[in-house]
Amino acid sequence: MTGASTARGRIDKRQAILDVAFAVFARRGYDKTCVQEIADEAGVAKPTVYNHLTDKQTLFRHAVLAAADAVAAETLTIIERLRTPGDDLPAALGTMSEDLLRVCSGDRALALRALTYAQLAAFPELTDAVLERTSQRVAEALTDRLAGLALSGSLRTTDPAQAAEQLLALLTAPLEARSKLGTRAVSDTERRRIAGAAVHTFLSAYGSH
Repeated sequence: MTGASTARGRIDKRQAILDVAFAVFARRGYDKTCVQEIADEAGVAKPTVYNHLTDKQTLFRHAVLAAADAVAAETLTIIERLRTPGDDLPAALGTMSEDLLRVCSGDRALALRALTYAQLAAFPELTDAVLERTSQRVAEALTDRLAGLALSGSLRTTDPAQAAEQLLALLTAPLEARSKLGTRAVSDTERRRIAGAAVHTFLSAYGSH
């Protein structure tokens, strides 16, 4: 095996351990999770886990941040579609909004939120790190796309950052209420209604016509 292949294999194994660790932490909580259980589920020896992640605290931090990056990657891919929205901007915004709500109400995002807040006292720095990797990156990406739409004349705004903030608020506030702060499943129909209402209100303020 070449040096590059060895490095890639190590990275892949580390990611696999982090994925399993996040699932176990989400299922059992930080305090009740043991590294041996994570090793067993990952199909590796316990020393292998420590070789990659040092200790339980480090494993938890990196597992949470990896999950945050995965959630962010999904949302950024969704938002990027606004680069070429086609001729029907309301439909493009509606589809994007529904998909964002689907990710935000998905198992990984909910587990990420629950774990981060449950361990706020023990890992206070994680909250800022998770928000920076998720909410902040989403807001920045949406700002960029809305700025492009404004430049093309598809939207009416001189402050795309504010427009992005308001669109996200129109989506997340109803989701919080209907999901009871992430403790209740939200149906596709509910997400569709939230997205539709959000886009209607947003375009009433920022639409070009």
